[in-house]
Amino acid sequence: MRTRIIITILSLIMGVMTFNAGAQNTGSPVKPALLVIDIQNAFLGMIPEADKELALASINHYISMFRKHGFPVVLVYHKSDEYGVLPGSELFEFPESVQISPDDPKVIKTYPDGFAKTDLDKVLKDLGCNTLFLTGLSAVGCVLATYLGSFSYDYKAFMVKDAIMSHNSEYTNNIEVMFDAVNLDVVSLVLESAGK
Repeated sequence: MRTRIIITILSLIMGVMTFNAGAQNTGSPVKPALLVIDIQNAFLGMIPEADKELALASINHYISMFRKHGFPVVLVYHKSDEYGVLPGSELFEFPESVQISPDDPKVIKTYPDGFAKTDLDKVLKDLGCNTLFLTGLSAVGCVLATYLGSFSYDYKAFMVKDAIMSHNSEYTNNIEVMFDAVNLDVVSLVLESAGK
């Protein structure tokens, strides 16, 4: 019963998003950005090891692709006073294996949606971006909330297959299917043709 309710709610959300996407201006050139969301040491322990290994390798690959094509990588961090996930702490940081750069724009949030009470929209607008590719965690939490929030700011947004993760592999797979996560071929095509 609970699964049917969740599927019904998600179907309604998808219908609204499809309607809103159809109303958006499609004449603008694509200006993509990669969002890397909440892959912090504090949260990675909740992810099944195989999923974490695949997603982090995928995220690194996408970071390299975006850099190669000259498009921004934006880092989104979750701050929690309650759980001690604070800037400057080891729990707050991304693992050293992730190929971030000190020059990457950083946004710190306290809500699941990366746009809620942050400067994420301003950062993206200043970079000239209108199309977002979302990676990170959690597929059923902050990635999903940021994905849904992006439509209120008129972005085209896509989750990236095998580059999102959650505490439950089946949930992640369901999100990838329900929200039509894009694969490497699609991202490559967009990056190669963006802005041209």
